Amino acid sequence: MKNTTLYLLGIIITIIVGTYFYFSCCSYCGAVATQKEESKEQVAPAPVAPKITSYPFALDDGDFAYSTEDNFNFNTSSYDYLEPVSEKVKAGISPGLKNHLLSNKNKVFNITGYYTSDEKNNSAFPNLGLARANSVKNYFVSQEIPSSQINTSGKLVEDMVSDNNIYRGPVGYAIEEASADAEDQLKALYDKITANPLILYFDTAEASINPSASQRQKIADITHYLDKAENAKCQVVGYTDSQGSLTTNMRLGQERADFAKAYLMQNGIPANRIATDSKGPKDPIASNSTDEGRAKNRRTVITIK
Repeated sequence: MKNTTLYLLGIIITIIVGTYFYFSCCSYCGAVATQKEESKEQVAPAPVAPKITSYPFALDDGDFAYSTEDNFNFNTSSYDYLEPVSEKVKAGISPGLKNHLLSNKNKVFNITGYYTSDEKNNSAFPNLGLARANSVKNYFVSQEIPSSQINTSGKLVEDMVSDNNIYRGPVGYAIEEASADAEDQLKALYDKITANPLILYFDTAEASINPSASQRQKIADITHYLDKAENAKCQVVGYTDSQGSLTTNMRLGQERADFAKAYLMQNGIPANRIATDSKGPKDPIASNSTDEGRAKNRRTVITIK
């Protein structure tokens, strides 16, 4: 009986000791595992910031070549290049590029502006890239490079990375032979613009502009035509509805035409290439007896002549 009691007591002690060590080991293993996980979290590599993109000012056309890491720079969502222009860029434009194009009238200089879909387009052009290219084009024209030898375009480049909200050189360049049917293309563009002029509508007694996508394309077409046709001008005519005095409406029509001119100038069309006029309530395109008709008559018509 005594042996049996001792035997049972030994079993109970064994169970108690085993249970104690089991839970102690689990707690220790859990703590070690937790420490390892925390250690992993602590040593996790920090995310790598994307590399800032930068595009060079590079020209290459056979016997003429020039390259510098500098280029025209732009703030994000802006189409005005940042001043001052790099001296290295200036050195490549004049006399180098200027003399090359003047000596090769059959050549055209293509400027492509880059943009991302995250940027806001506040320009008059269909996309911010084209607006940037047009801004850079105007600088080249100021350096006496003929606009007739310059083409502009825009390109969506989603992987551009800004440097503190500044894009470094989001502009590309190429020199190539002019299209053999360039004159036919220009004539077709003239017919397109004159057959379907740009019309901007205004609220009563207001003069503001917020062009739609199709209107922006018409502005781009007009700009392109003016670049290529040396003596062409942009014609801007302001109209009103019939309400109010003739004197007031003629003044309001002129104000609308002048406002549209300022808008076009802001987007790169030279002032001396824009003619304005007012016809007030003359030549209505709809009845002035309804609100809808009067709204159509309050307009500015932009075409070329």
